[in-house]
Amino acid sequence: MLSQDHPINNLIQELKSLPGIGAKSAQRIAYYIIGLSMDEVEKLAESIRNAKQGTSYCSICNNLTDINPCHYCSDDKRDDTFLCIVEEPFNIASIEKTGIYNGRYHVLLGTISPLKGIGPDELKIEKLLKRIRKGSFKEIILATSTTTDGEATAVYLAKSLKDHGIKITRLAIGLPVGSDIDYADQVTIKKALEGRAELKD
Repeated sequence: MLSQDHPINNLIQELKSLPGIGAKSAQRIAYYIIGLSMDEVEKLAESIRNAKQGTSYCSICNNLTDINPCHYCSDDKRDDTFLCIVEEPFNIASIEKTGIYNGRYHVLLGTISPLKGIGPDELKIEKLLKRIRKGSFKEIILATSTTTDGEATAVYLAKSLKDHGIKITRLAIGLPVGSDIDYADQVTIKKALEGRAELKD
């Protein structure tokens, strides 16, 4: 049995802190890493360092990027009249894979969650509102997840945007209640985009 402060146990604890990694998965990954050669370990560590050092948040939409503005914000072929609001940068990839959306994005970097002490200020909602006021958007698509926090965020945004004279829609058909958008397949997301409904009071 390994001691509590054994390096492998320390590695397992670090891996357990990653989202979606439980105790058993962390243990399997840790032992897999230990089984690698030193060259492979160095290569893995270097790729993590490079990803961290070479990535930043887009100054316009908050997407993770290696250039600023990001590829989506700097692409002049995208439709400036649509803005899709998502929770996290990886949600963009899920929507892009559907092949039916060509508008702009805005990443909240989370959801409103009073229990976690996350409110509109932490999500920098005012930055989003300023962007919308300066833009020429005709439709705002709220693509937050259908979790409790995702729904609360969508409701807050809908109320904040209702006086802007812009059509507000929400991903609807295809996404089951309580699910996270990133776990949905592309067909499901495509149906949700096509079946989005306008939010009204």
